[in-house]
Amino acid sequence: MKSSRLLSILLLLQTRGRLTAAELAEHLEVSVRTVYRDVEALHAAGVPLYGEAGHAGGYRLLAGHRSRLTDLFAGEAEALFLAGIPGAAAELGLGGHFTDAQLKLRAALPEPLREHVDRLRARFHIDAPGWYDDAAPAPHLAAVAAAVRESRVLDLRYRRWKEPTDVDRRVEPYGLVLKAGRWYLVAGPGPRTFRVDQILELVATDVEFDLPGDFDLTAYWRDHQAAFHARLHQGEAVVLLSQRGAGRLTGAAARALAATGVPEPDGRTRATLPIESLDHAHHTFLGLGADVEVLAPEDLRARIAETVAALAHRYGATPPAPTPAPRTR
Repeated sequence: MKSSRLLSILLLLQTRGRLTAAELAEHLEVSVRTVYRDVEALHAAGVPLYGEAGHAGGYRLLAGHRSRLTDLFAGEAEALFLAGIPGAAAELGLGGHFTDAQLKLRAALPEPLREHVDRLRARFHIDAPGWYDDAAPAPHLAAVAAAVRESRVLDLRYRRWKEPTDVDRRVEPYGLVLKAGRWYLVAGPGPRTFRVDQILELVATDVEFDLPGDFDLTAYWRDHQAAFHARLHQGEAVVLLSQRGAGRLTGAAARALAATGVPEPDGRTRATLPIESLDHAHHTFLGLGADVEVLAPEDLRARIAETVAALAHRYGATPPAPTPAPRTR
């Protein structure tokens, strides 16, 4: 809607200062020509908005001008109340501030919208961690968060997975990320990623640092996840899946099934699935039981057959003779 877009332009200029027409167009996902028309409409409405030509030019609001843009649409109020996660705020030592902010926001809403938001909060509850993820205690989280806010260097005693497991690190805390119920510290130099629950000891120093001007926490985390998944899946397995087995796949395996699955005459589906390693795939596919048959690689198929034979022997059953692996296509 044009009215919503005009409001967005005012808010962007009010919070960002000067912006070019191209930058406004990128934020609003419209053409530069549309931005020009919107600016003309704001001028016609008496908004003290002016443009500066040249390389460092752009649009500005008149110095000191603040629009009263306090009216919220119902959807905007819903988004504000659902976006906050009280548990995360409490872990960061901001639980009281979070509650106060929500109370102030609720009090500022008109009565009909306040009642609407109250009904919404009674019907939605956010619980981010998975069912089988035990909450890992992170006793140093509040201190890490304070160092992030104050840009102060930290001295850590940190436990990692490889030898030597316990190491000392001096880091510059750039930011914190909450992922699947666990907190991660992104810190320089590097930057590198640390699990906050693996910090054994922490000393907040008086040394301040400057966040690199080109660092973007959201972009870093996106690239970090992409690199993690690229390292995670370094092989492939060709399998036959029953309908029930296909329904039990999740994540990357489910996406690969959707992309590569081909129905077979016996009702099963042939697919090429990503695997982390032979050991991990061996464990994963055994968990699917008779709902999966591994066709390739041959060493994975042989390992599963050996395990099945050992289990059959242990339980006093005679396993059927293994069938040769069908040729992959």
